[in-house]
Amino acid sequence: ILYCLSDRAVMRSNPLNVSLFLSLSPIPSTSTTSAKIQVNGVHLHYRQTGEGSHAVLLLPGMLGSAQTDFGPQLKSMNKQLFTIVAWDPRGYGQSIPPSRDFPPDFFERDAKDAVDLMQALKFKKFSLLGWSDGGITALIAAAKYPTLVHKLVVWGANASVTQEDVRIYNGIRDVSKWSEKVKKPLEEMYGHEYFAKTCEAWVDGISRFAEKSDGNICQQLLPDIKCPTLVIHGEKDPLVPRAHAEYIHKHIKGSR
Repeated sequence: ILYCLSDRAVMRSNPLNVSLFLSLSPIPSTSTTSAKIQVNGVHLHYRQTGEGSHAVLLLPGMLGSAQTDFGPQLKSMNKQLFTIVAWDPRGYGQSIPPSRDFPPDFFERDAKDAVDLMQALKFKKFSLLGWSDGGITALIAAAKYPTLVHKLVVWGANASVTQEDVRIYNGIRDVSKWSEKVKKPLEEMYGHEYFAKTCEAWVDGISRFAEKSDGNICQQLLPDIKCPTLVIHGEKDPLVPRAHAEYIHKHIKGSR
């Protein structure tokens, strides 16, 4: 998660922004399960709540987790209509070990982990709600596993990386310059050293996409997304220019 740097994080504070798309409304919260399950050789942590027939996976952003990114959604989404799962990708949150790394295919790896997690939990079909890096992961998963994904909501996502994006990313490389409000929950979860090291590694990892002539992450996959898709963007997002959301919307047929 690039945490709460702007209204890019609007979905953290207002989970009902997706209500018109997924037909949900808040009801009193029920108990939430916290557990780990082995997927692709890694013990992935997840939180699960609700008893509805419509399964939804919440995918966090860089350095994010179910705990840091999706408290409002786990609390307020309709537990009668939905079964909500929020996961910690490998190397994030409580899915450590392993330590987080960023090989060239880390988004594809996360997409496979996410889908395999939901199948391990016995969900035959599910919707994806992803933001920031989790949005990119959700785009790839929806494209590569179309028979499993019911609906898709992404916000703060991008399908490519430009040189301007790299300049922006390098602006957050040094976590000592982050605001205390943003920094504190991540340092509490990871400790300063892991937090700082992983942020630097993320900047290096995602910046490598800009070395390609088109900066491509998953542009070629967008036309393969067939499920109903909602693309959300924060007008004041300091990390992802609006052009990225417009590109995603343009290249996913029928998206809103």
